[in-house]
Amino acid sequence: MTTTTRGFATIQQRDLVNQIADMLTEALLKGEFAPGVHLAEAQLARDFGVSRAPVREAARLLESRGMLVSQPRRGFFVRTFNADELDDVYDLRLCLERHAIRLLAGKLTAAMEAALSHQLETMRQVARDGTAVQQIEEDVAFHRMLCEFSGNQRLVRVFDELCHEMRFCILLIGQLYDDPLRVADTHEPILEALRTRSPDAGEAALDYHIGVAQQRVVEMFRERAKG
Repeated sequence: MTTTTRGFATIQQRDLVNQIADMLTEALLKGEFAPGVHLAEAQLARDFGVSRAPVREAARLLESRGMLVSQPRRGFFVRTFNADELDDVYDLRLCLERHAIRLLAGKLTAAMEAALSHQLETMRQVARDGTAVQQIEEDVAFHRMLCEFSGNQRLVRVFDELCHEMRFCILLIGQLYDDPLRVADTHEPILEALRTRSPDAGEAALDYHIGVAQQRVVEMFRERAKG
């Protein structure tokens, strides 16, 4: 497999758009494209050794995931967030998941507990062996389970709509830890609290889990703004 000018590996035709989207996401997670930077479609097509059409479709896919934004006649840009916007995302996320975990604590079944435990192990596995994209998706999947098991389907739909911004936030959380395994391990207290069947314990564990991330990420952004 040959290497292109930017260092992207030449890709196979199978599932071309998703492959390009995954490779671009990896580059974004590694900081190879700064927030606000323009992604030149023609240059990326040359880097990947493909036509512009699959690059454009991959960019649209990343826009739907909240990582890029498009501007008419200008193309795609890496999304930027400010501290206040991140604070808003976390506030809404807390509202959703607090309600979900209180509902779930009173109806947690053995099957739900086993599924959450299995998901936590999956997160640890991809932390050791998976890609950054997989780590984000499995983290989102754990929190979506909390909403899904609550039994409130409208809550799940709102969670899904918020997932685009959350993926970006989880990306930032990953930058706060040298070891991705630590990110996975921070979910263990949520599961332990649920096992008590106490809504208050579940909410407290979730508040700490999301609250610590919110404080660190927002503070990081405020420091960047000062610099």
